[in-house]
Amino acid sequence: MPAMKITIIGDGGWGTANAMLLAGYGHEVTVWGPFPDYIEEIKATHRNPRYLAGVEIPASIRWTADRAQAVDGAEVVVLASPSKFFGAVCESFKGLIRPDILAVTLTKGLCETTHSRMSELASSILGLRRIVVMSGPTHAEEVSRGIPTTIVAASSDLEDAKLVQKIWTGPKFRVYTSDDPVGVEVGGAVKNVIAVAVGASDGLGFGDNTRAALITRGLAEIARFAKAYGANPQTVNGLSGIGDLIVTCTSVHSRNHSVGERLGKGEKIKDILASMTMVAEGVWNSAVVHGLAKKLGVDMPITDIVYAMCYEDYDVRNAVESLMGRPTKSE
Repeated sequence: MPAMKITIIGDGGWGTANAMLLAGYGHEVTVWGPFPDYIEEIKATHRNPRYLAGVEIPASIRWTADRAQAVDGAEVVVLASPSKFFGAVCESFKGLIRPDILAVTLTKGLCETTHSRMSELASSILGLRRIVVMSGPTHAEEVSRGIPTTIVAASSDLEDAKLVQKIWTGPKFRVYTSDDPVGVEVGGAVKNVIAVAVGASDGLGFGDNTRAALITRGLAEIARFAKAYGANPQTVNGLSGIGDLIVTCTSVHSRNHSVGERLGKGEKIKDILASMTMVAEGVWNSAVVHGLAKKLGVDMPITDIVYAMCYEDYDVRNAVESLMGRPTKSE
C-alpha cells in the first residue's frame, strides 16, 4: 500500500523490530525513546544493543527523544512501551496525539494500578478513538531477522483491524484480524504469567510431560479468565492465546521463561530482576491477574503459584505438591 508516516513510541526490542518491518515496506518510520543519549547512540551506530542485540537497523528509520517531533505529521501511532511504564509514557504524550489518529498497541499486559488493558489505558489518557491491538507469537529477535510468523490485529471496528492488516502484512509477516480485542489482550497478558511457571518447571529439572501439562492447563486458566473478563473464550485458541503461549513457554528468547527458570534453580526474584535490562511482563502481571481472578471468582492455581513465587517468597520446590495435590475433577 502507499507509504505512510508511522511513529513508534518505545525503542525496545519489539518496537524496534516493528520499525524495521515497516521501514522495509517503504513506510516513513520514526521511533521515539525516552533517553536522548541512547537515542543518539542508536542513530550513530544503527544498533540497539540494549534491547535488540546483534541486529543492524536500517538507516532510513528516524530516531528521536523529542515527543512533539516524534508524532508530528504521523498517520499511524504505535504504542510499544512495557506495560509497567505504559501509562506514564501515555501521560507524557498528552495533547500531542490527535484523538482520531489510527493507534496500534503492541504491549502485552494489564495496568498494575487500574487493572485496565493497554488499549483502555491509552484511550482514557490520550482520548484515542481508533485503537487496534496486535498480539501473537512474535519474538522481536526473530521478526527483526525476517523469520516468518503470524499475528492477529483486533479491534471493535473491524475496518481499522483490516487497515492494520494491510499495513503490516508482508512476505514474512502474515496478519489475521479479529473483532475481540479484549480476548486478544487478555491472552497476551496472562500467557506471560504461565511462562514463568513453565520456566520454573524447567529450572527444577522436570521434563517435556510437565511442560506440556503446564501449557495445557495454563491455557484452560487463560480461557476461564478471558470469559470472566468479558472476552470470547474461543479467542484464546488462536494466535494471541495458544500461539503466543507456546512460544513464550518454550523459546530461548522468552524473558518470562528465563525468570521462572532462574527461580527454579534457586535464585531470588529481587536478584533476578535487578540483573535484567528489559522487563519481564509476567512478574508484574502475575499480581494483577491474581488479584483480578480472586475478584472475578476464577480458579487459577498456576497463576496463584507464580504470584506466590514472585511476591511471597514461595519456595518453588513446594509447587508440585501444591498443584498435584489439589482435589481431582473432570477436564
